[in-house]
Amino acid sequence: MARYIVRRLAGMVVLLLFVSAITFVIFNLFPATDPAVLRAGRQPTPELIQRIREDLGLDRPWPVQFGDYVYNVFAHLDFGRSYQTNQDVLPLILDALPATISLAVGAVVVWLAVGLTIGIISAVRRGTWLDRAVISLSLIAISAPVYWLGLVALYLFAPDFGVFGLSFLGGQGSYKPLTEDPAQWFKSLVLPWFVLATSFAAIYARLLRGSLIEVMGEDYIRTARAKGLPERSVILRHGVRSAITPVVTVLGLDIGILLGGAILTESVFNIQGIGRLAYDAITRGDLPIVQGTVLFGAFFIVIMNLIVDIAYAFLDPRVRY
Repeated sequence: MARYIVRRLAGMVVLLLFVSAITFVIFNLFPATDPAVLRAGRQPTPELIQRIREDLGLDRPWPVQFGDYVYNVFAHLDFGRSYQTNQDVLPLILDALPATISLAVGAVVVWLAVGLTIGIISAVRRGTWLDRAVISLSLIAISAPVYWLGLVALYLFAPDFGVFGLSFLGGQGSYKPLTEDPAQWFKSLVLPWFVLATSFAAIYARLLRGSLIEVMGEDYIRTARAKGLPERSVILRHGVRSAITPVVTVLGLDIGILLGGAILTESVFNIQGIGRLAYDAITRGDLPIVQGTVLFGAFFIVIMNLIVDIAYAFLDPRVRY
């Protein structure tokens, strides 16, 4: 197991280098904006633009710029400085990370609680009206865009201007860090949690339903029933444990992606997380922040995949490394 983990971690470093190189190439070979021009303000002179390019190091050859960036990141954890605000990138990302973690973890809890419960009930009641209703509702939930659900949720339930105006919820831009105001932190994230979890819950319900239906027809399930085990134990301890493997695989990817930033949800609810930070940086052509957020996203995805692979050994006795 230890040797396997070391190999995966070494591969992670290679992957992060590759992701960083792609991001650097895209923003340098196909630039939508010149950072020096954006920073120079209105009606800049060519001399001012050239001086800014020299200050930012943009006048150097691209391989030199990328080599310095990679060395600083992996040797000193230095992600550079923002082209627009001249702030260090790493503190900006670390400041935004708690908001993204709060959003992602809460949404994961909601969609697992709802999706897995519905998936189990739908598989057990296969072919009934309840099963058909769940399938229909899940298709609707999967088809609804997150930004649309967010706007509808704000229109209906936001305390300031919503149709129903639920006072115990937080409105747009009401997010407060957990360490500053726990009550406001919870209120401000209730709507984003449920909006973000809606489509995921539907996907997980359908995924677990299909997997569990297949598992419940296996010989060892019939053997467990023949031994007189309670149906609840047969379903949860034997059926769900075997059927949960594909769900865990998808869960690892989804958590890694969300930790890299839920751009749409954070933008709709004005949550200053990594996704919103990346969006603002992209619109301003702020390459250091874009590279930093992309690297963090890739890092989370690789780490969650590694955790999922290790979890297989505990979920499925047949898996060995």
